[in-house]
Amino acid sequence: MMAVTTSFKEGKNGLDNGKYVRYTPEQVEALERLYHECPKPSSVRRQQLIRECPILSNIEPKQIKVWFQNRRCREKQRKEASRLQAVNRKLTAMNKLLMEENDRLQKQVSHLVYENGYFRQQTQNTTLATTDTSCESVVTSGQHQLTTPQHPPRDASPAGLLSIAEETLTEFLSKATGTAVEWVQMPGMKPGPDSIGIVAISHGCTGVAARACGLVGLEPTRVAEILKDRPSWFRECRAVDVLNVLPAGNGGTIELLYMQLYAPTTLAPARDFWLLRYTSGLEDGSLVVCERSLSSTQGGPSMPQVQNFVRAEMPPSGYLIRPCEGGGSLIHIVHHMNLEPWSVPEVLRPLYESSTVLAQKTTMAALRQLRQIAQEVSQSTVTGWGRQPAALRALSQRLSRGFNEAVNGFTDEGWSLMGSDGMDDVTILVNSSPGKILGVNLASSNGLPTMNSSVLCAKASMLLQNVSPATLLRFLREHRSEWADSSIDAYAAAAVKVGPCSLPASRVGGIGGQVILPLAHTIEHEEFLEVIKLENIGHCQDTIMYRDMFLLQLCSGVDENAVGTCAELIFAPIDSSFADDGPLVPSGFRIIPLDSGVDPSSPNRTLDLASALEIGPAGNKASGDYSGNGNMRSVMTIAFQFVFESHLQENVASMARQYVRSIISSVQRVALALSPSRLSAHGSLRPPSGTPEAHTLARWICQSYRSSLGVELLKFNGEGSELILKTLWNHSDAIMCCSLKALPVFVFSNQAGLDMLETTMVALQDITLEKIFDDQGRKTLCAEFPQIMQQGFACLPGGICLSSMGRPVSYERAVAWKVLDEEENAHCICFMFINWSFV
Repeated sequence: MMAVTTSFKEGKNGLDNGKYVRYTPEQVEALERLYHECPKPSSVRRQQLIRECPILSNIEPKQIKVWFQNRRCREKQRKEASRLQAVNRKLTAMNKLLMEENDRLQKQVSHLVYENGYFRQQTQNTTLATTDTSCESVVTSGQHQLTTPQHPPRDASPAGLLSIAEETLTEFLSKATGTAVEWVQMPGMKPGPDSIGIVAISHGCTGVAARACGLVGLEPTRVAEILKDRPSWFRECRAVDVLNVLPAGNGGTIELLYMQLYAPTTLAPARDFWLLRYTSGLEDGSLVVCERSLSSTQGGPSMPQVQNFVRAEMPPSGYLIRPCEGGGSLIHIVHHMNLEPWSVPEVLRPLYESSTVLAQKTTMAALRQLRQIAQEVSQSTVTGWGRQPAALRALSQRLSRGFNEAVNGFTDEGWSLMGSDGMDDVTILVNSSPGKILGVNLASSNGLPTMNSSVLCAKASMLLQNVSPATLLRFLREHRSEWADSSIDAYAAAAVKVGPCSLPASRVGGIGGQVILPLAHTIEHEEFLEVIKLENIGHCQDTIMYRDMFLLQLCSGVDENAVGTCAELIFAPIDSSFADDGPLVPSGFRIIPLDSGVDPSSPNRTLDLASALEIGPAGNKASGDYSGNGNMRSVMTIAFQFVFESHLQENVASMARQYVRSIISSVQRVALALSPSRLSAHGSLRPPSGTPEAHTLARWICQSYRSSLGVELLKFNGEGSELILKTLWNHSDAIMCCSLKALPVFVFSNQAGLDMLETTMVALQDITLEKIFDDQGRKTLCAEFPQIMQQGFACLPGGICLSSMGRPVSYERAVAWKVLDEEENAHCICFMFINWSFV
């Protein structure tokens, strides 16, 4: 029988140094099985393993301990080797890109030096020979040359279109790798092995343009297939219709396309494009997909204007895809657009004149989609709620598309405008054929299709001053009860669950809490898809009670350091079954920054906002440094949809107007509290907020630990509740408290605990105790819980738990004790995780 050997070194009382222990395949299999369950078992667990597995009876516990140490070391070495190989590949590709960029810049410098010398010589000739008309002839000839049409007229025959395609290819390559456009590094983007790639924006060219270079682990043909499917990664793309396909040389194709883009707000019209797309291979094995607008001035085929759309222009753009040695592709992306900013209000024109905005929402979105798919291909896993990543991406796409359709309200989707009530702040649209936008047939409570159901959308836009979009969005996500009406939430849930529901009455009950259940996120954590569980939201009718409600929610733009990023919070009520083909009626918020400045505020600002709203101007706030940009502006678009029976249209419209106006009022109040000037008037913020409740809880935690275990939890010199709280906050071990409820949730944590759970103090209250433990940890906790309540404390063996982002966390051991108040009543349970680290 084959045996496995491993070295084993002991101390003074153990075996001799250098002795080898031989393990049989059965023994290794048993140890591997335990390793996958718990990579760092405690001594108790190792003893239990020996008892449960007779084949390990001849192995000493210390030998097994060494085996696990060696196994963890090998795993770490494998991961590190794999990471270094990936980094090396990225650095090699990045070096190639930088060398090409250096060559391009050297050619540009040489060209500028030549032009400078030429113009200097012309200036000298003009000065020395003022009577010579040759200089005038040079200038005149230049002017005549500029007035000559750049593109001679061509017909719409295949030969004419091929001529346009070849010209498009040449111009695109001159932008992707040449000097046709002056590129500058995008603000805030630093190339490196862990970055999305090298991103640049145009300087001084017509329209807006962005360029990116990156490496992805996909073959060129697969990359081209993904990038051609623009609606799958560009959320503002409504549709791309291929009207005609013509064959070209080298196995290439010429396609005539009509593309529509959504308007991001209710204040601007949508855009459309009439395009020629040319796909071809190059001699070096590269694949090129390039595009350009077609117009009558080029002699190509024209397309009439479409109602409610502004015809925009796309100068030569596209994708250069080079195969890499060892697999993967090196990609050059160029997006160049003229979005006709004259057609939007002046306050919105920065959105249509900013190359940074184009790079964020289009160019970088394409790279992220490629990297996300490449990761899914290399790591075939099932993510949230047993769904494949592709299914979750499809759900987020449906949410985004449904919200964009509501914001734009196209007539070809069945939307019609309702009359105003005398105020123009809220626009009401009605769609009497919602099956087209929902993709399903709504059903009534008896399961039969409801033919008279409709969808109503109430939407509005507002200008926000001096508030970070990311900070405001994060507060709206974490404090739904500050702006949402639970009775209307229940109405929306009932309409999706059993068909149309009658109008909500007065609020009954309320939102008892919300639990955020992560489903998926992009590689750079630019976008999160999650399920929100709202507890005890009341009822819609006297006969229908909804204690819990589920929302499918899409959150993006929460990174305050990302320049020009749009922040979105889009949600839709779903049934608890969470079917992939279930109806989605999205509503939500979109906040678009109008200025490109980066808000320097801390990501922990929302930690103190709840108390700011409750205490008011006279309240005391904790301190922190907030030097905000006083000129920060953004535009917020709000759109809420409601399913209803057609005969209730007027009543639902009145309710929707009132609801959206109340949300606008709440958002304005929150934005005012979040503004840096408002916060600086009351001092800055520091974690944790030194409230009397926090001081009291910290004292109870320490007193209960001392009375239960007989030792001090904290070591510090001096007295005072502020010092106790500060010392507890800075303790190296993760200390966190959970409530004594049927479903315990966390109510307090020190800084190490927040780092371990990868959350904030506000979002901490949405994390339940059972969610952070694995199966073994839950079994251990259930076994020890009676001891905690009777004896006052329990020592838990080491194991694995999960952060709020789903990352495994290993801890050496844990201590749990009952926290008592001044009257010796149980207040909560405190946990301390010792020597924790991310696996």
